[in-house]
Amino acid sequence: MKKLFYFAVLLLSSAFIANAQDQYNQYGVKVDIDPLQAEAQDGILVLRSKNNSGYKIWFDNRVQTDGAVFFGEPSWADGISNDFSIRRARFAVKAQINKDWYGEVDMDMANGVFELKDAIIRYTGLENWQFQMGSFKEIFSLQRNNSSRYLQFIERPMVCSALAPSRHLGLNANYYNKGLFLNLGIMGQEIEGEETRSFVEESSKGKGPDNGLTYTFKAVYQPGWNKTDWGMHIGAAASYRNPKTSDETFGKMRYSTRNSTSINRKKYIDTGDFDFDHYIRYTAELAGYWKGFRGEAVYMGNTTAYIPDIKNAPTVTSPRNFWGWYVQGGYLLFGGQQRYDNAGAKFTRVKRGQKWGDVELCGRVEYLNLNADAALSANDQKIMGGKSMAYAVGLNYYINDHVKVQLNWQYNDNDRFAAGKGNKFFVGLDKDGNPTKTPYNTVGKAGVDYHMVAMRFEIDF
Repeated sequence: MKKLFYFAVLLLSSAFIANAQDQYNQYGVKVDIDPLQAEAQDGILVLRSKNNSGYKIWFDNRVQTDGAVFFGEPSWADGISNDFSIRRARFAVKAQINKDWYGEVDMDMANGVFELKDAIIRYTGLENWQFQMGSFKEIFSLQRNNSSRYLQFIERPMVCSALAPSRHLGLNANYYNKGLFLNLGIMGQEIEGEETRSFVEESSKGKGPDNGLTYTFKAVYQPGWNKTDWGMHIGAAASYRNPKTSDETFGKMRYSTRNSTSINRKKYIDTGDFDFDHYIRYTAELAGYWKGFRGEAVYMGNTTAYIPDIKNAPTVTSPRNFWGWYVQGGYLLFGGQQRYDNAGAKFTRVKRGQKWGDVELCGRVEYLNLNADAALSANDQKIMGGKSMAYAVGLNYYINDHVKVQLNWQYNDNDRFAAGKGNKFFVGLDKDGNPTKTPYNTVGKAGVDYHMVAMRFEIDF
C-alpha cells in the first residue's frame, strides 16, 4: 500500500512538473496557454482557440499540373514543344494572432524552383481599414489580384503579364465601406527567388543606387455590393514607378510576355532592354456578375519615359506608349452562382449548382501592343516589341470546392515584330523564300500564328 502511495505521489509530481514546464517556451519565458481545437473548414485544416481569443492558424496549399499541345504554326517557324509542367506547388501558413493582427508566409516550389510569394504583416484594428507591410501583390489589376486558384482561364491575359505589377516589398493601406474600395501602396523591389535577389546584391556592390519607390492608387465602386445574386465592379488604378534594383539591369526596362501559357517558353512579344527614367501604368475596369454569369472588360496602358541618348543627353526623355485590353466572360451551366469578394475587390470561389459539381463555359478575346514606333529625333529609335491578338474558349469543371479541371483552346495571332528579344525567332520568309528573323525583311504574311490546347488539374487543400 505504501508503494502504491509513493507511486501516486510520483505520478502527480511528474504531471505537476510537466505542467509547470509547459508554462515556459523554449527561450525560458513564461507564456499563457490557450487550448486549441482542430477542425476542417470547407476541407481546410484549421486550428483555432477554444476560448475565443481570436487565435487561428491554418495551411493553404495548392497544386496545379498543366499539359499543353501546340499546332498550326508555319513550317518555317521555330518548333514549339508539347509538355507537362507543375505550374504551381504552393505552401502557405496563415495565422490570425488576434482580432487585429494577421501574418502569412506563402511560397512556391513548382518544378523544384523555390520562390517566396507572400510574407505579410497585417493590422485590421481600425474599422473599415486594413494596413499591411511585407511582400505581396500590388492592388492594381483585377485579374492579377484574383487568386490563381479562381482564374477562369489557365493563364491571365497577356496584357496583365506584360504590364500589370505583381508582388513587391512595401506598405499598403486600403479602405472599404458599403461598396467603396480605396487603396494606396508604396512599394519597393521584388522579392522572389535567388536570381532576383542576386540583382539586388550586385547593384548594391556596384554604384549602390537607392531602390526606386512605386506609388500605386486604386479606386473601385461596387453597385449591388449588398446583393447576393448580382454585383458590379467599376474600377480604375494608376501607378508611378521608378527603376528597381531587383531588375536585371538597373535603369533599363524590358516588357515581355508569353502567349498565355507557361509551357511554351518562347516570349515572342518582347521589347528587349532600353534605358528609361520612370514609367506610369494605368487601367480602367468594368466587371460584373449575375447569378451564374461573370464578365469583365479591361483596358491597360503604360507610358514609359524612354531615354533615347543616355550617353550624350541622359536627362532627355521621350514617351513610349504600350497598351492592351481584354474582354472575357463565363457562365455556370448547371445552376451555380458566381461570387465576388467586396472587401478585396476581386472575384472568389464559385458556388456549385449541383452535388456533383458544375461546369463553366468561358470565352476571351485579348490584345497587346508593345510596338512604340514614334521617332522624335535623329538619336531616337523605335521600340518594336511586337503585338498579338488571341482568342480563347475554356471549360472549367468544378468537381468540388477543392478540385477543378480546366480545358483551354487558344489561337494566337502574332505580328512580324513578335520576334523575341533581339529578333531571336523566325518571323517569316524573305524575298528569296528563306526563313528570316528580321521583321523588315519579311515578304507577305509574317508572324508566328498557332493554336494551343491546354489542360490543368488543380487541388486546393
